[in-house]
Parts: sequence; C-alpha cells; structure tokens
Amino acid sequence: MTALVLALLAGAVVGLALGALGGGGSVLAVPALIYLGGLRPDEAATASLLVVVVTSLLALPGHARAGAVRWRLGAVFAVAGVVPAAAAGALARHVPAAVLTGAFGVVAATAAVVLLRAREPTADRVRPVRAVGAGAGLGAVTGFLGVGGGFLAVPALVGVLSVPMSAAVGTSLLVIAVNAGAALVARLGDVTLLDWAVVAPFAAAALLGAWDGKRLAARVPATTRRRVFAAALLAVAALMAVDAARAAVAG
Repeated sequence: MTALVLALLAGAVVGLALGALGGGGSVLAVPALIYLGGLRPDEAATASLLVVVVTSLLALPGHARAGAVRWRLGAVFAVAGVVPAAAAGALARHVPAAVLTGAFGVVAATAAVVLLRAREPTADRVRPVRAVGAGAGLGAVTGFLGVGGGFLAVPALVGVLSVPMSAAVGTSLLVIAVNAGAALVARLGDVTLLDWAVVAPFAAAALLGAWDGKRLAARVPATTRRRVFAAALLAVAALMAVDAARAAVAG
C-alpha cells in the first residue's frame, strides 16, 4: 500500500511538471521510480520513457490551442534527435548503472545552470543550424539516459534558440514525445518486464497531473517557472551525484 501511495504522489508531481514546465517529467520520474518504486535504473528509464510519451501527447493539444507551440521549430528540433536517441538508447543497455546515474546528475546540473542564466527573449525565429545541432545532442542524451529530454529541451529552446518561456513549454512537449518515442523503440522488449503494479498507478497519476499543470502554467509568471524548474534540476542532480559516489565507493 505504501508503494502504491508513493507511486501515485510521484506520478502526479511528474505530470504537473510536464504540464506546467514542459519538461522535468522524466528527470523526476527516473529517481522516483528508483527510490520510491524500487525499480532498477534500467527499468526506471524504460518506464519513464513510456509515461512521458503518453503524458506529453495528451498535454500537447492544450498548449497548441493556446498558440504556445512553435511547430516548425519543434519539428526540426525533434526530427534531428530521432536517430541519435535510438542509437544512444541501444548503447545505454551496455553501460553500468553507476555510470548512467552519474551522467544523469551532471546533465541535470548543466541544464539548471543554462536555464538560470538564460534571459527571457521577447521574440523567436527558426534557426535551422542551431536547431539541428541542439536537437541531435538532445536526442543522444534522451536515448542514453532514458529521459524524455524536456528538462534539456526547455533550457535549449530558451537559452540557445531564444524562444520565450511560454512557447518553449508547449514546443518542448512536441520534442519530448518524438525523442522519447524514438528512445522507447530501442527498449520495447523491456516493457513487458516492468512492474506494472508500480508503473500503472504512476502513469495514471501523471496523466491527471498534466491537466492541472497546464492550468498552473497560465497563472504563474514565466520567470518564476524557470527558477522553480532550475531548482528542481539542481536538487535531482545532487541526489544522483551522491548516489553515484556511494555506488563507486561500494564497488
């Protein structure tokens, strides 16, 4: 019963993050599924991708109706990451869990710094070369770490491609769905092995949380959301770094 309650609470937070921030779902889902759900890192990565794909696809229409999705930029960004995501996802299955955990922490901390240093732009335009480069890099990280990539997509869209936070949130959901879907393809054989007693309630709570997150996004200033997002990333990075160090000492 305790595991079920924790799965429901954690899933709701993940969905809330996706709906309100356009990312952070998987960067929160992976640690939650490991530390609260009792899944192994590779199992948590697969479950996270599945949850994030479904939740992102369901949350995307609401942002689209509000005009907060840059379809052209998002398409270029997402398509550039498909092949790297699938290739890195296959490679990650042969990498030790401690290495994945440490890499996860480093990437999360880097994304937080980028997001905190980014200035809120007033307008955006498509930059194909930058979009392709950032998209390919994001796809590789998505596949390797088993994350949806939203926690990197938002900083990249705001800090590298100068997309306003309001549009970055909706656009990142498109990128997340495509990248996470490509990474999940490389792990389809692992889906049937998941502990669905934990994953199913987690996913259901995430779906409900995403609806509330969309409403929350309309009420909270973009600067505040950006800072909250960065703080959550730093907290996760610290947790994963400690865990990786502990595993290295034990090994």
